[in-house]
Amino acid sequence: MPKDYSRSLRVADQIQRELANLIRLEIKDPRVGMVTLTGVEVTPDYAHAKVFFTLLGNAAQQDAAQRALAHAAGFLRGQIGRRIKLHTTPELHFVFDESVERGARLSQLIDSAVSSGAAHGGSDVDKR
Repeated sequence: MPKDYSRSLRVADQIQRELANLIRLEIKDPRVGMVTLTGVEVTPDYAHAKVFFTLLGNAAQQDAAQRALAHAAGFLRGQIGRRIKLHTTPELHFVFDESVERGARLSQLIDSAVSSGAAHGGSDVDKR
């Protein structure tokens, strides 16, 4: 295993995998819906973990999903503690990850700029 892949990164990856399964199979709250976990950051003392998630939907649905995940955090932490043997099971903090939405918005802007450039006769490079 490469040296730069530290234990905290391995623990974060394992927590992400376990949480994804738990949310998919154990959480029956309809507000959670189709949540996708995009990453986990664990503090060096393993006391806290930021769990980043994304969800297709409007701001109200995202807020509802975040509240539902926060409500289920204690249950999820207990299940993580049973599945992963750690001295301290981290407290879970769910944070909505806006990077996916921001990336899609930027991609749309780039596509519209390219298509409007093509509609106006292409770029200056083509006119040489």
